[in-house]
Amino acid sequence: MTTQATGWRMTLAFAILFTVYQLPEGVGQRLLHSFPVVVALVCAFLPVAWLLGRWLGYRGLDAWYLGLRPGWAPLLAAGFVLAATVKLAALAAGAEAGIYRIGIVPGLGATVALTVALSLLLETFLPSIAEDIVTRGFLMRAFPALSLRPAFIAVSALVYVLNHIYRLQNGPAEWAMLFCFGLAYAAALYYSRSLWPALGLHWGWNFAGKLSDGVAGVDLVQPVLGPVLSSLAHLGLLGVVVLVARRHRARAGAAMPV
Repeated sequence: MTTQATGWRMTLAFAILFTVYQLPEGVGQRLLHSFPVVVALVCAFLPVAWLLGRWLGYRGLDAWYLGLRPGWAPLLAAGFVLAATVKLAALAAGAEAGIYRIGIVPGLGATVALTVALSLLLETFLPSIAEDIVTRGFLMRAFPALSLRPAFIAVSALVYVLNHIYRLQNGPAEWAMLFCFGLAYAAALYYSRSLWPALGLHWGWNFAGKLSDGVAGVDLVQPVLGPVLSSLAHLGLLGVVVLVARRHRARAGAAMPV
């Protein structure tokens, strides 16, 4: 495959990935108001991403740094547990500070709570992995020179903000919060050269948030401070990612991107 053909194919691949990612909300939810259509379109993303990876000359999802190399599962699990823990801690701190009001859903038993949790694992996984491919995995594959520089983290975070086309109207506070989210997730990819830990962080945060809404009545009492708390939580996650990466580099003595 020639360099020119590769560039043309990567451009078309991004256009397809971006479009398919936006279809569930844009068509299924906003245009057709159909939950089954939303589910079908969300489920369509991964097969499309796999086929595009094959079309570009890779085995499939490894095109987007989701190859099943040794250690991928611990990276995913560690990111998930870390972000879910931070999300629950942020909710607890927010409730203590009067930012959130939290109460258990009436009549919620252990069986129902477990059922909700299991259903949310898949419900939050698919949108998370789709967005990670569009705003992080694709960017690293398409711009290899940029991917070796710290600027990749900021650029990816900016792309992550712009990808939320239906939330941009919410204003600067929303943009800043999304940018902080993007920094933490992009840093996980940048330092590990794998999308799995970034996916773990993204998925864990979304899962814990949805689970809290499902088993507890979480109300945002102070809308101005909610995004601030989430931003600070992700800056904390960013700090953990950088700290772990530096300690790993010091132990392994391996060359890291500079």
